[in-house]
Amino acid sequence: MSGNKVYFVLNRHINPTNICVLSCSFCDFAKKPGDPDAYELSTQEILDSIYPEMGEVHIVGGHHPDWTFEHYEQLVKDIHAAYPNVNIKGFTASEIDYFHRRWKIEPEESLARLKEAGLRSMPGGGAEVFSERVHRELLPGKANADRWTQIHRTAHGMGIKSNATILYGHIETMEERVDHLVRLREIQDDTNGFLAFIPLEYQVGSTMLVPRHTPPMDDLKMIAVARLMLDNVPHIKSYWVMLGEATAALGLHFGADDMDGTIGKERIAHAAQADSPAGLTRERMARLIKTTGRVPVERDALYNELKVYA
Repeated sequence: MSGNKVYFVLNRHINPTNICVLSCSFCDFAKKPGDPDAYELSTQEILDSIYPEMGEVHIVGGHHPDWTFEHYEQLVKDIHAAYPNVNIKGFTASEIDYFHRRWKIEPEESLARLKEAGLRSMPGGGAEVFSERVHRELLPGKANADRWTQIHRTAHGMGIKSNATILYGHIETMEERVDHLVRLREIQDDTNGFLAFIPLEYQVGSTMLVPRHTPPMDDLKMIAVARLMLDNVPHIKSYWVMLGEATAALGLHFGADDMDGTIGKERIAHAAQADSPAGLTRERMARLIKTTGRVPVERDALYNELKVYA
């Protein structure tokens, strides 16, 4: 779909807190209050990590038991006020669902208020795998497939574009992977709201749901099958944070046309001991893409082209 172009974004991943009420058995990131590794970033710390030329800030974090919805709403307002030209992508469907369960704010209201505050798009995480079996075993209490779907459909209807993901390489079956892709395809047929699909390789870390990572060839097959099945989704990402730079670059030959971004300081995969760097420079991203014979294109969160590296 993108010809010889491969996209990336100068971005910053912001994880405001790792304190979380959930206990998902695949997650090394979440901590309980009082844990020595628990943290909470102040608004000023977050603002200090952003700079004006960024194309995107990406906000996801733990389901904090005490932070009110207004806390998150104000955070978006403050970022937008300080950096009005930076696209704000934030809050998974799981977080939007948590705002309802914890603070009784319906998704339609929370999304409308966040959009008014400056939110421009949503990430695709939180669903992991749509299988109810997997949800019961790994993430009880988290928004299920139907809820994730409902929230993304609502966002799309409000003009908020989003990404979609799958977390693979743990206890899911191949049939469950395919079912996940089919459901995403059906949503996209109805809403045309997904910008990109991102396969996320499970990071074994200390959770050890399986003894080892998926082999690189399986990662590449996942990208290829996604490109074939999701021909209605404009972009497929080869996510270097979880795949590593070499496999992610190979993914550009298997159907991917996007390598995500510079990240800045990735915390979630690295809490599970991901081998990749915590961030890359834009120059390194461009060089990595060029090694595959493709043309690097710097973009913003909505895939507006900002610079072509000929």
